[in-house]
Amino acid sequence: MKIAQVAPLHESVPPHYYGGTERVVSYLTEELVKQGHDVTLFASGDSRTKATLRPTVSQSLRLGGERFNPLIYNTLMLDLVSRHAHEFDVIHYHIDFLHFNISRLLDVPQLTTLHGRLDIMDLIPVFSEFSEMPVVSISNDQRKPLPFVNWIATVYNGVPEETYTLRPKPGKYLAFLGRISPEKRVDRAIEIAIRAGMPLRIAAKVDRVDQEYFENEIKPLLTHPLIEYIGEINEQEKDDFLGNAYALLFPIDWPEPFGLVMIEAMACGTPVIAYQRGSVTEVMSHGKVGFIVNTIEEAVTAVEKIEFIDRCYCRTFFEERFSARCMARNYLRAYEKIIDFATEPKIAV
Repeated sequence: MKIAQVAPLHESVPPHYYGGTERVVSYLTEELVKQGHDVTLFASGDSRTKATLRPTVSQSLRLGGERFNPLIYNTLMLDLVSRHAHEFDVIHYHIDFLHFNISRLLDVPQLTTLHGRLDIMDLIPVFSEFSEMPVVSISNDQRKPLPFVNWIATVYNGVPEETYTLRPKPGKYLAFLGRISPEKRVDRAIEIAIRAGMPLRIAAKVDRVDQEYFENEIKPLLTHPLIEYIGEINEQEKDDFLGNAYALLFPIDWPEPFGLVMIEAMACGTPVIAYQRGSVTEVMSHGKVGFIVNTIEEAVTAVEKIEFIDRCYCRTFFEERFSARCMARNYLRAYEKIIDFATEPKIAV
């Protein structure tokens, strides 16, 4: 199958540091190539792939310095995609709704994975106008704010099995990995660790929009002797960071569409303690790979019970549900569905 993957330009594919969507696009692209498909990746020029790379900007927008207007480079990318559209059996977009008006005009099978939160009122007009666009969710919970759109599948994110190493023996610290922002609630993670009397290591980036929050709300909490702030780490460092942890804390306070770090931890055999928000109940099995909680007190109790979680089972749970192989298989089913629909004879009304 000839497949186009259209990635965001904000980060490279895969990203050098933090970047969930771009990382998933990379995993999917490389797995599809591995399975023998002819894949073209539209992404920034500093991306690394075994697919055919077609860039419209030399470096990802976040690391490439100040850009006058990111829309310029997205416009150039969409023009490039449209000019080559008929070379592909299917075009898979990962750029939200930016392409909808162009895709409506192209007679090519296409679908879009929505990777972000959808509980935003401003999204309703655009998805109402383009309600025929075939879209994929990364969890069933993610769909709730927009039940009227053309959902064709839910495909859970996946990670290559070889990316993370099973550590059967638990480490001696709790881990927080991701982004420091109000909805990620690293402040909860700090409180849980302190009340549990266990060290917490924080590997996270701070976006410019969250810098004031970090300085005013979080930085004063980092002085406690149990708390260690590491900063942003790359994919190779994540393997050691997560694998050597006692448990991952995921105390979110928003409707998380998926939560890639949960399956990354499980791939290392590391159990997860997560708040019951968004996709958590779909990604985790309570009492099997960790614990789903609703309060600080429940989280502290969960830390005490982590010793009873089988780390080898966490790895097996990941392999059976959230490997890149599983993700690619499910996307291929979605591609075939879209292609079959596009080739069906249409009855004139």
